Amino acid sequence: QVQLVESGGGLVQAGGSLRLSCAHSARTSSPYAMGWFRQTPGKEREFVAAISWGGTSTRYTDSVKGRFTISRDNSKNTMYLQMNSLKPEDTAVYYCAADRSYRSTSYQYWGQGTQVTVSS
Repeated sequence: QVQLVESGGGLVQAGGSLRLSCAHSARTSSPYAMGWFRQTPGKEREFVAAISWGGTSTRYTDSVKGRFTISRDNSKNTMYLQMNSLKPEDTAVYYCAADRSYRSTSYQYWGQGTQVTVSS
């Protein structure tokens, strides 16, 4: 069982930045890859970014490449999503998730989500 708690969401103007954090309970003895997803009302949850346990591998959806950066600090049991040059279409509830597989298409554990709103 892995517990996940997101924070850092809020309201920001277009072009601004936010950093999301995800506190997790994963340990080196039981490592998990992690990812960020987002969802808007009436749409399916979509993949945003993922990072391997050691942080050496990352991947992003095309729409955020060059603007978002995923990272993690396992000594602090925290994963981050630095979001720059935000656009109104980035508005969504953002979820962090954990899974054994870095390339999983069905993450096992989920946080409760944090709202990000980008005003135009």
